[in-house]
Amino acid sequence: MKAEISLVWKKMQSMIDGFTILLPNIVLALIVFAIFFWFGREIKRVVRRVTRHHHQARNLGLVLGRLAQGTIVLVGLFVALSIVIPTFKAGDLVQLLGISGVAIGFAFRDILQNFLAGILILLTEPFRIDDQIVFKNFEGTVENIETRATTILTYDGRRIVIPNAELFTNSVTVNTAFDKRRTEYDFSIGYGDDIDGAKQLMLEALYSVNEVLKDPAPDVLVLDLAESTVKIRVRWWIAPPRRIDDMRSRDKVICAVKKKLVENGIDLPYPTRQILFHDQTEETDGDRSLQREGWPAGKSKVPKPRTIGGSVGKLAQGRSQIDDNGKS
Repeated sequence: MKAEISLVWKKMQSMIDGFTILLPNIVLALIVFAIFFWFGREIKRVVRRVTRHHHQARNLGLVLGRLAQGTIVLVGLFVALSIVIPTFKAGDLVQLLGISGVAIGFAFRDILQNFLAGILILLTEPFRIDDQIVFKNFEGTVENIETRATTILTYDGRRIVIPNAELFTNSVTVNTAFDKRRTEYDFSIGYGDDIDGAKQLMLEALYSVNEVLKDPAPDVLVLDLAESTVKIRVRWWIAPPRRIDDMRSRDKVICAVKKKLVENGIDLPYPTRQILFHDQTEETDGDRSLQREGWPAGKSKVPKPRTIGGSVGKLAQGRSQIDDNGKS
């Protein structure tokens, strides 16, 4: 028993001695790694500061800053490991990563896919930070583009996190890609109204709204001859093309056009329906030459409708005659 305790004590003492010997190297390695980590973060900050004022290079600065920071931190890790373990070589780690690369690729396939998609989005810049985009059922302002996901702030104050792989492989509508944006709204007038006069009044209303650009000029087009109305579409351009500007211009245009049309006696009708009832109690029911469908058929005299009680009585009389014939 004493021999076993002595053996364990010798092993623990050997480990303590080994740790004591390595302690200066470990402290030095931590200091070196901390220096590299700080240097990488500063490099990232400098790159972002340089490219912040260049709109076209802002996303590229994010990519370069993150890659520079990752590379410097990785070099610092190699140097720190070399200090702690003098026999360690960077080639050994690279070889180990190469052997396990396939397994890591399968295990983190989605993460790597989103990472590569994020790099491509930052480089190709299909949209930028502060752009307003529409993706599937989501719409809002781009808050941040990271290497894993993109976050957008919706107009009602919610944050949506979308994986970059989905954004890169699906259609995205960028509402603020250009300086100007066209919007439209459909109005309806009656068939008895003057179409040319109504179009001219709509144009006057459009030009009276300050948010509507004069160049490109707004226009008014007849869209459709509907069941009870003539549909006319008004189209105008706004700048800047953000959602709030679209809503404000739409509000003022609709109010101005409605007021202009009403003041000049233009009808704004609502859908109407005409329903014709067919009286199924007529004596001539089934005779297409005499049957009424809401209007007289041909030149024949319109048959008068019967009461429900009379129809039931005639039906009962017919059934009794059939029964009597059967008995006889």
